[in-house]
Amino acid sequence: MDMKKRIHLELRNRTPAAVRELVLSNCKANDGKIEGLTDEFVNLEFFSLISVGLFSVSDLPKLLKLKKLELSDNRIFEGLDRLAEELPSITHLNLSGNKLKDISTLEPLKKLDCLKSLDLFGCEVTNLNDYRESVFKLLPQLSYLDGYEREDQEAPDSDVEVNGLVPQDKQGGTLCLTGTVSD
Repeated sequence: MDMKKRIHLELRNRTPAAVRELVLSNCKANDGKIEGLTDEFVNLEFFSLISVGLFSVSDLPKLLKLKKLELSDNRIFEGLDRLAEELPSITHLNLSGNKLKDISTLEPLKKLDCLKSLDLFGCEVTNLNDYRESVFKLLPQLSYLDGYEREDQEAPDSDVEVNGLVPQDKQGGTLCLTGTVSD
């Protein structure tokens, strides 16, 4: 089933603004792009596009409330700057199983101040020497990389940060989740 048709079915007579979670996993991405998703999904907090054949996220609309994005098992190899532009509140990003080859492709993610958890498992970039150290240096806002803390401690299932429920901002004045700005 293609993405536009699946979005229509997922709406179930609701307006896009009423949707908080949208799962389009295993749909077909025509031309390797996101189709049918608009900025009318203003309250979307969780979006899953696992194994849809994406090459690019260039058609991703601005989703100000999105916290968790699942993009695993696609063919994305570049263009992550769009994520930084359109998803300012993202806390969890799963890019595992994509075609990301080097650390420089992750550079745009520096702009995602709220990003706490990044998963790159199965991407070629994970084979680089000093991979974990390089990613944590590039993205100091991260708490977890591939499900583990900096010190290789596995993320507990009950950890509020892993589940996207950070009670307050930890980035010194950056608006992340609570709707307030902390000092």
